[in-house]
Amino acid sequence: MKGFIFLSKFKMQMSDASLSSKLKHILSIPVIISALGYFVDIYDLLLFGIVRIPSLKALGLDPDIAGTFILNCQMIGLLLGGIFWGVFGDKKGRLSVLFGSILVYSLANIACGFLPYFPKTNLVYQYAALRFIAGIGLAGELGAGITLVSESLPKNLRAIGTSVVAGFGLMGAVVAQLTVELSGGWNISYIIGGVLGILLLFLRISVSESGIYKNIEDSNVSKGNFLSFFVNKDRFVRYFKCIAVGLPTWYCIGILAVLANQFAPEMGIESISPGKAIMWAYVGISIGDLMSGFISHALKSRKMAIFYMMLFTLFGVLWMLFGNTNTETKYYLFCVWLGLGTGYWAMFVTLAAEQFGTNIRNTAATTVPNMVRGLVPVMIFAFDFFKNNFSVIMSAALVGVFVFGVAFYSSLTISETHNKDLEFTE
Repeated sequence: MKGFIFLSKFKMQMSDASLSSKLKHILSIPVIISALGYFVDIYDLLLFGIVRIPSLKALGLDPDIAGTFILNCQMIGLLLGGIFWGVFGDKKGRLSVLFGSILVYSLANIACGFLPYFPKTNLVYQYAALRFIAGIGLAGELGAGITLVSESLPKNLRAIGTSVVAGFGLMGAVVAQLTVELSGGWNISYIIGGVLGILLLFLRISVSESGIYKNIEDSNVSKGNFLSFFVNKDRFVRYFKCIAVGLPTWYCIGILAVLANQFAPEMGIESISPGKAIMWAYVGISIGDLMSGFISHALKSRKMAIFYMMLFTLFGVLWMLFGNTNTETKYYLFCVWLGLGTGYWAMFVTLAAEQFGTNIRNTAATTVPNMVRGLVPVMIFAFDFFKNNFSVIMSAALVGVFVFGVAFYSSLTISETHNKDLEFTE
């Protein structure tokens, strides 16, 4: 009997030690700092979408025409910045990106706060240039953070660790909306975001470089070769599928949330605030991203966790567009639904990081999400093109058919990376 009691106590102690060890990894410095960085990143990334209408009206610009142009410039900045920071992170280290990118987008956002005092001539181009620069800076944050966390945590905790980063970080969109409402001015919100980034810059001094990256830092292996994704068929297919898997996330945000005001007339709704639509979508995304890591952990599969969450999202999109969405409140509730479904953002970036070797891992993890963001102008262009012959709702649905089609195919056929060892090179 005493032996049984001793064995039971020993097992409980071992279990407690195991839980303590897991929490120590999940709440480690790289995870906390990456989560805070992604929080500021999302705050600044979504801020233009939230203040698009009030800021452009205050500056005497057209919210739709000028707003689409400026948004496209920001997204092109993200696309180009993703390539730059991705290559830079594989050549110079993950921490170099975490320091450089946050400095660029923080200064650009502070400058946006002073736009009311800029010369009035060519103001739309000045605004667009600042959002382009901000986009370049914002492009590096997530990929470098996810890569650092993935390479720092034990393989059985990677999914949960990266989900914590995204789950907390994505709340930046909610705080951005609340800041706009409480600060009393859209330009003040830009300055607050920039200052938060500068403060975080000092906290990052305590973060150490990835051990896996250090192992190849001085080796002769080719690092950060962006073109290597396109010269090898197998690598290109993996890269394309990673991008395709993420498309539904920015379809829901870039069209159904950012352009929410365009759906109001056809749905019989007096008005829909894009800022609130974005905020409620990100409430759902934050919860979804926290859940996605645990779903992947339970299923022992990255790809199936993403597949089921995409399926949930598709049902929400169909019901939103073709159901009885006739009030502003219902529209926001559907935004929460779509957010929950597309809350696999961190899982999708983790999947991309795990697909490729250490020498191009940061390039993959940084360029893939920014390729998705960079394709938002293409989705908006297709949406606007279809509006010439179809209703707003049908135009959104036609874009969605392609987006979800390639995403489902890619999620089912991409290689599984659950518990994959990351100490390899291409």
